Amino acid sequence: MQTLLEQNDVNSEELQILLEAREEGQIDFLLVDVREDMEYDMGHIKGVDMLKPTSSFQQWAQKFLNETKDKAVVLTCRTGSRSGQVQNIFRQNGHNRVLNHFGGIVTYRGDIEK
Repeated sequence: MQTLLEQNDVNSEELQILLEAREEGQIDFLLVDVREDMEYDMGHIKGVDMLKPTSSFQQWAQKFLNETKDKAVVLTCRTGSRSGQVQNIFRQNGHNRVLNHFGGIVTYRGDIEK
């Protein structure tokens, strides 16, 4: 389980495994959706801890980076593109435990909340 959090990316099936393990208290990580408010309100992955829209990235990025540098973070969006871009910026700035949800919510078959 922990080895999944040591990768660069997780696919939707792996994310479901991670969320189940977190629910059972086996691992700890943050799941962060980087889509916009409207997209999030249309439906988001059950278990998302916070919404951090990329349109306001400049306002939240530095504080978030400082607060989560030692924590595993999985970023998700619609297809994995925006979350991948945010992941690259965080990695370039020293956050080595940030993963991209490759494929995004469009490939996710787990529980979705509205």
